[in-house]
Amino acid sequence: MHWFLLILAGLFEVAFAFCLGKARTSAGHEMWWWYGGFAASLLLSMSLLIRATQVLPIGTAYAVWTGIGAAGTALLGIIVFKEPAGFLRLFFLVMLIISIVGLKAVSPHQ
Repeated sequence: MHWFLLILAGLFEVAFAFCLGKARTSAGHEMWWWYGGFAASLLLSMSLLIRATQVLPIGTAYAVWTGIGAAGTALLGIIVFKEPAGFLRLFFLVMLIISIVGLKAVSPHQ
């Protein structure tokens, strides 16, 4: 259950980065809606991270949370915001994802 909350927290981290990206390209009232989405996603992400770290080791949980956020945001940037997807960038994204899975695999099962 706590791993699920941690993964969900990481996905909300991706969501708040997405909202920031959309706010950057918006104006007027639309921009403020995106900033509202950013604030809501940030609050949910932090709340879920707090819940998950009450049981999971803080070092592992934080690394997994930031890894999901970093990998997810980079993939979102490539897919949605048309950022470059060169070989080395994709290679290191895959390495990051492998590292996240590895941390989960070697962590105490809670």
